Amino acid sequence: MPTVRVQLGPASYDVHIGPGLLGTLPQRLGKLLPKYPRLFIVTSPEIWALWHKKFLAPFAKSKFYAPTVLFLPAGERYKRLSSLDSLCEQLAHAGADRDSVIIALGGGVIGDVAGFLAAIYMRGIRYVQVPTTLLAQVDSSVGGKTGVNLAAGKNLVGSFHHPIAVFADIDLLSTLPPVELRSGLQESIKAGIIRDAKLFAYLEKNVDTVLRGDSKILAHVVTASVSVKADVVSRDEKEAGLRMILNFGHTLGHAIEAATGYKQLLHGQAIAWGSIAALVIAARRGTVTNAQANRMANLILSYGPLPPFRADAKKLVALTSADKKTRSGTRSFILPVGIGKTKIVCDVTNAELHSAASAMLAMMRTLTKPSA
Repeated sequence: MPTVRVQLGPASYDVHIGPGLLGTLPQRLGKLLPKYPRLFIVTSPEIWALWHKKFLAPFAKSKFYAPTVLFLPAGERYKRLSSLDSLCEQLAHAGADRDSVIIALGGGVIGDVAGFLAAIYMRGIRYVQVPTTLLAQVDSSVGGKTGVNLAAGKNLVGSFHHPIAVFADIDLLSTLPPVELRSGLQESIKAGIIRDAKLFAYLEKNVDTVLRGDSKILAHVVTASVSVKADVVSRDEKEAGLRMILNFGHTLGHAIEAATGYKQLLHGQAIAWGSIAALVIAARRGTVTNAQANRMANLILSYGPLPPFRADAKKLVALTSADKKTRSGTRSFILPVGIGKTKIVCDVTNAELHSAASAMLAMMRTLTKPSA
């Protein structure tokens, strides 16, 4: 069973990847938490309905007390400070203390909110990630970024707070709708574009096999994707430089999510469109050849279809001003340099962004135009 280490000194932790991890979760937690503290699960009603029996069964035979469950409704629109306030109150009323441990059981929204909850409750308690979506397994559960959204932009309030472990149980992906699987794979494509040409080629060569959801194939993709992120995070924990490359496609991707009220597209779908716009800039600047840009765009589209959305280029560019990667008025932008390499540039103009967004929107209209 693959294990990827995130090297952060005293804050280092392992990402465990494979099938059947839920069944051994109490034993694994017992090795990390020898005093058997109280456990609090943050999850959605939908996820709990699917997995509560398999989750709770091994705890009945362990030394842990039955975990207390706290619910957060599914969806990006609940990734707000108001949800965090409610969860904090629930923890306090349930008697959670500084030795308590939160388990984030869900996708990216659950993981981000539960991690932020752990970061601020009693000035910081431990938490564990048990991601249930492919996107969360390959990306958001690793790296310690936690937070919530504001109306002004995504993830503008948050904290770096690392889990003590991540358990990416591949079996949890078995109930994932195909659209969620495809969305999550966009983050794996990103990992290939920015730092792993072998992963890119694997995804390119095995589209049909990957999309069938074979557990061994998915475990390979998750392990390779996590390895990219773990290496980057280990080198640059708090995004002082290198870690910014993980935001490839996210500048316009986050703008798309904000423009559509976080309701029309899944996160991976928005990032895919944002990546296509970034490739337009890269090709025009010559950091990649047209052939390389087309190859990367074709891989992104092969794991679609990407849904259309309503927004204009002017609005998307305006929304990028609230992006976290803008510092001292300077916008950092990630461009590929070939396949498997990237660079950070700070001179992408609003005119370039507008032109790239317009080209991306034109492609969207062409791809989604009904056939005669």
